Amino acid sequence: MSKFLFVVQGEGRGHLTQAISLFEILTSAGHQVVAVMVGMDNEQNLPAFFREKIPVEINTFPAPSLVYGQTKAVKIWDTISTHARKLSKYRRSVKFLAQKVEQLQPDVIVNFYDMICGLYAQFYRPNIPVVCIGHQYLLLHQSFISLPNKQIDRFLLNLNTRLTSLNSTRKLALSFEQMPNDEQHKISVTPPLIRNEVKKITPESKPFILAYITHHKLSEDIINWHANHRDVEIHCFWNNKEFVDEWQFRENLTFHQVNSEKFLQMMKMCSGLICTAGFESVCEAMYLGKPIMMVPVPNHIEQQINAWDGQRAGAGIADTEFNFNRFIEYLPLHQNVSDKFKAWQGQTDQLFLKNFEEVTRKEAEIYTFKRGRGNMVSKYFRRAFGF
Repeated sequence: MSKFLFVVQGEGRGHLTQAISLFEILTSAGHQVVAVMVGMDNEQNLPAFFREKIPVEINTFPAPSLVYGQTKAVKIWDTISTHARKLSKYRRSVKFLAQKVEQLQPDVIVNFYDMICGLYAQFYRPNIPVVCIGHQYLLLHQSFISLPNKQIDRFLLNLNTRLTSLNSTRKLALSFEQMPNDEQHKISVTPPLIRNEVKKITPESKPFILAYITHHKLSEDIINWHANHRDVEIHCFWNNKEFVDEWQFRENLTFHQVNSEKFLQMMKMCSGLICTAGFESVCEAMYLGKPIMMVPVPNHIEQQINAWDGQRAGAGIADTEFNFNRFIEYLPLHQNVSDKFKAWQGQTDQLFLKNFEEVTRKEAEIYTFKRGRGNMVSKYFRRAFGF
């Protein structure tokens, strides 16, 4: 039995649900998750469902996240400048993580795309494996075909991805479809991590559209479209604490606070899903055979690539706006790929356990070699950056 420490990037629900899925896989196989560290700006934003599903010690710490301001779009340069001013706070987060590792003595650190963990691995050079998990690592794969444009945005995204995986032992890249591993970049391609609740669902189809938005400002687009199409029933999940759990804006248009179980029940019954192109929501809908329209948050290059990749994998269609007219026309044309997707996803437990077994078995060989020179390098960087 091995002891695992999870470090999770807490923005949105995607990496949190991945952590829940891996927790289920590891504990079912007899392993132990000793604690979970969640990087987020505000501890109050940690969803209640996460604490319910992972009944271990959970700590939060300040970590970088995207900046939207008062707009619907990601503000790239505001994100960079905002977090540049918070470097001292993030230094304290790295130290806090180092203290927890020293206290808990895990056998493996699992990093769900958190930059603080990447900085910790670079500066402290732990003598245990650090395994990174995320769809974003697929973008570093030598065979991955990405968007043909947006070169600066793609460079910044890949830079961020590399920062999260500094000094990592292995990167587990979640993919819609099966691909060969990229040994040169230490990337193992794995199926998506999907919660057990999703796998137990028997889908139905009722005449309403489900929507999920990661930034509540995007609700304006849905409200404006629905003003002229009031006969279409829409249920939209958002994270806007200024409203009650269930707010009926008008007949046939209801907004719900993010609630994991409620969302899955509506996913089970909806005729289709329109969502900002987060990886996990798309995967859950693919598993259930639901048609999807993926609408990336403006200026969110990662979601733009997700939409591009999801459309190519047969999940549904991509658009730059909440074009419900186009989606309604698409619904009867959708080709269900759930059987193919389930066959790939069915290998998840085996492949994840195999990867963790390999990194723990090779621990002594890998880290004994690194210990001398690695600690000299890390000591230099820690002194330079105030650790």
